[in-house]
Amino acid sequence: MAGLRWSEVENFFDPDLMGTLPDVFVPGTSVEDWQAVFDLIRSKGWAWEYFEGSDKRQLPCAAEVLSHPDDAETMTLRVWPVPDVEVTFRPWTADEIDFYVDLRELRGQAGVDTLCDFLCTIGRRLGKPVSMCSESNIGSTRFPVLGFDPAADRVVLLANPKLD
Repeated sequence: MAGLRWSEVENFFDPDLMGTLPDVFVPGTSVEDWQAVFDLIRSKGWAWEYFEGSDKRQLPCAAEVLSHPDDAETMTLRVWPVPDVEVTFRPWTADEIDFYVDLRELRGQAGVDTLCDFLCTIGRRLGKPVSMCSESNIGSTRFPVLGFDPAADRVVLLANPKLD
């Protein structure tokens, strides 16, 4: 399969089935991996905004972001890899990179292609799998539906997209 086709995966892009903001994650990461993502965002020239609580700030290094005390404000990194498609990172812990996308911004084949391109870019930079599951799937209850597979060097299906 050269790429995912909208007609095959549209259920995975349905906010009623997946939730509006499906979770995307890269397990087994480090501070260095987070820094690689920060550097990637800058080098790609993607628009971004970083917030600590409601205060907009310059993006510090990953070590500083991830060394925050437990009672610190929530940190949010909003990234636009293409206009009108926002990816929101929540740097809570070094051992996993978590972010979400808004499925309402990813309609049709163009939306599938945009998401796949983004997952491939992150996965290739890190050399790690990147998986998407429905909104609010956390910890051991995660059921990934698609993701970047480093061995295949592309986004692959991880579940059956048909609701039979």
